[in-house]
Amino acid sequence: MFFELMPLLAERTVLITVARESNTTIRVNVCPKRTSESENAALSTALSFVGTPEELDRDFAKELAAYVDTHQQLGSTLAQAKATMEAAARAAQEEAKRKADERRKAKPSNPTSAPASTTQPAASATPDPSPTAASNLFGAASAEPVQSQKECRLSL
Repeated sequence: MFFELMPLLAERTVLITVARESNTTIRVNVCPKRTSESENAALSTALSFVGTPEELDRDFAKELAAYVDTHQQLGSTLAQAKATMEAAARAAQEEAKRKADERRKAKPSNPTSAPASTTQPAASATPDPSPTAASNLFGAASAEPVQSQKECRLSL
């Protein structure tokens, strides 16, 4: 029985309890302890075996060996699944970075290719032939004649 437990004991602490169930049966519980709080709870699932002393003598060691094998396979499967998910996440991040780089390279970076609406020329700066009064910033008329007016267009 203890030989079968050795692979499990190499990885973690195992608690074994034995209790009498009735006049003819015994319950044996094998409870592996979690190695960390973040470890999957399935790796700490207990084995509980109830039987007569003769059944336990005959079958418990092989049931325990099967349990330990299953436990190790589960641990291996969980580790593989975690590694696969981490690799997929890295690949997705790299793909997103590659696409962002492609978009950045595809954007025009020289100012001559800017849209025409932002590079409209200003109107000619010829003076108005007969201005007598001009409005200031707040709409009040000014007594000074306007020398020249320039049209300015802003586009956003």
